[in-house]
Amino acid sequence: MKPFRHTLVNEFLEHSAELYPDKTALVHAGGRYSYAWLDTAANKLAGALLEEGVERGDRVAIFMDNGMEAVVSIFAALKAGAAFMVINHGTKVEKLQYILNNSRAKVLLAQAAGAGAASYAACPYLARTIMCGPHDDAPSALTFEEIMDTGRGSPAGSGCIDLDLASIIYTSGSTGRPKGVMLSHLNMVSAAHSITTYLENRETDVIMDALPVSFDYGLYQILMGFKAGAKVVLERSFAFPYQIIEGIMKEGVTGLPGVPTFFSILLGLKQISTYDFRSIRYITNTADALPPSHIRRLRELFPHAKIYSMYGLTECKRVSFLPPDQIDRRPASVGRGMPNEEVYIVNEKGERAMPGETGELVVRGTNVMLGYWEMPEETAMRLRPGRYPGERILYTGDIFRMDEDGYLYFVARKGDIIKCRGEKVSPREIETVLYSLEGVVEAAAIGVPDETCGHVVKVYVTLADGCALTGKDILGHCSQRLENFMVPREVEIRQSLPKTATGKINKNALD
Repeated sequence: MKPFRHTLVNEFLEHSAELYPDKTALVHAGGRYSYAWLDTAANKLAGALLEEGVERGDRVAIFMDNGMEAVVSIFAALKAGAAFMVINHGTKVEKLQYILNNSRAKVLLAQAAGAGAASYAACPYLARTIMCGPHDDAPSALTFEEIMDTGRGSPAGSGCIDLDLASIIYTSGSTGRPKGVMLSHLNMVSAAHSITTYLENRETDVIMDALPVSFDYGLYQILMGFKAGAKVVLERSFAFPYQIIEGIMKEGVTGLPGVPTFFSILLGLKQISTYDFRSIRYITNTADALPPSHIRRLRELFPHAKIYSMYGLTECKRVSFLPPDQIDRRPASVGRGMPNEEVYIVNEKGERAMPGETGELVVRGTNVMLGYWEMPEETAMRLRPGRYPGERILYTGDIFRMDEDGYLYFVARKGDIIKCRGEKVSPREIETVLYSLEGVVEAAAIGVPDETCGHVVKVYVTLADGCALTGKDILGHCSQRLENFMVPREVEIRQSLPKTATGKINKNALD
C-alpha cells in the first residue's frame, strides 16, 4: 500500500481508522478502544463543539488527567478546526484561569474532579464547559458522557491547512507567567514524521505512555502511535511502577519512553531483574540526561532494546537523538539533529562555532514553533532571521558544544529554568508564590542536582523582623499554590541573600 503523507494532525487517527478499524488503538484503565471507536467518538464530540459555536482557529482547553476522554478531546478539537490545549490536571486555579483567559479559550473540557466550576466563572471568554464524569459543581453542564450516548457527528472537513494552528502548549516563562507555544499542523506533523522515522515506528508497535499528555513528550506518544497505526497503553503516571510492568507484560509493549526519574525508580525495584522484558524493542529518554550508570543497567535489564538518548524543547518538540550504536562511544552526547532538520551552534560573536567551542544551539526546520501566543517580544528573542529572507530560526537558549562528527553535548542552560521530573519549572513562578506569603522579604529559587529527579527545587528566603515563619510554613504555602513537581524540596532561611553589583539577588553565589 502506498504510504499516506499526513497533512493535518487529526489525519493520524482518521487514516488509521480507515486502515485498521477494529484494531485496538488505546488501552487505559481496563478499557480497550479501537481506532474506529475513537474516530467515531471524536466525530461526536467535534459535532458538539461545532454546535457550541467553535470555529476554525478557536482554542479548546482540555483540563484532564491521562485517559480516553483526553485523547478523544484532542482529536475532536482538531476535527472541529480548533487548536487544542492540554492543561496539567494538577494546575492550581489561578494559573488555570490565566491560561484560559490568556488564550481566550472558547470551550473547556474538564474532568469533574478538577478545580470546580467556580474557578471557571472568572473566565469570560468561555462559551461552554463540558464536564467529564459525575459532578455537583454545575448540574446543568453539558457532559462528555451525554455526547457519547446521544451525539451524532460526522463533521465535514475543518477547512484547515497545515499552516493553521493545531495546539498551544503552555510552558513556564522567565517572567513567571506561562508562555503559550504555538504549534501549527505542519510543525506537529513534521516532528512526528521525523521521530517515527528514526524510531522506525510501525503498526505492530505497542507503546507504553505513562507521561502526562499535557507534557509534549507524553502527547507525542499518542500522536506518533496513531500515525503508525500502533497500540498505545496509557497510564496515569509513573507513580505505580509495578502497574506499568504489568502493562508491559500483558500487552507485549515494544516502545518504552521515559524520563530519568522513572528509570531511576524502575532500576531500584526489588527483583526487577526477574522480569522478562524481551518484547521491548526501544527505549527513549529525554528531559534530563541519563547517567552512564543508568544506561549500563538499562542495557542489562533490556538486552533486546535499542536505547535512544534525546534532547528537545517544546518550541520545536525534538532537536536531536543519539543513535543506539553510539551510546557506548558517546554516552554523554544527546546525538545529532533528527531527520529534516538542521542544527548548529552560534558563539558569542554570532558566528557558527567550531568543533569543541561552546555556544547557543540553533534549530532550523519545519518543526520550529510559530511563536509564543501574543508575546511578540519573547518571540523575537527566540525566533530570529534565518538563511533566507523572511525565514525564522529557533535560538534555544541552551548552551552546547559539538564534536567533529556533529554530535551535540549539553553544557548549560542560558536561563535558569529548572527541569524537575521531566517538567520545566520557572524559578520566577515559585518566587512569585513565595513573595505572596506575608513576612517573606526576599526569595530565590534554584535547581539542585538529584539522582532520582534530575533536579529538585531549593528556595532561599529572608524574613521580616519579628516574623516567626518556619520552613514547614513556607512549604505548606507552596504546596497549596503550586503543582507537586514545582513544590520546593528544601527551604533555607537566611539573614540576607547575596547581591550583584546592580542589587539583584546573585543566585550563582547561593550554595
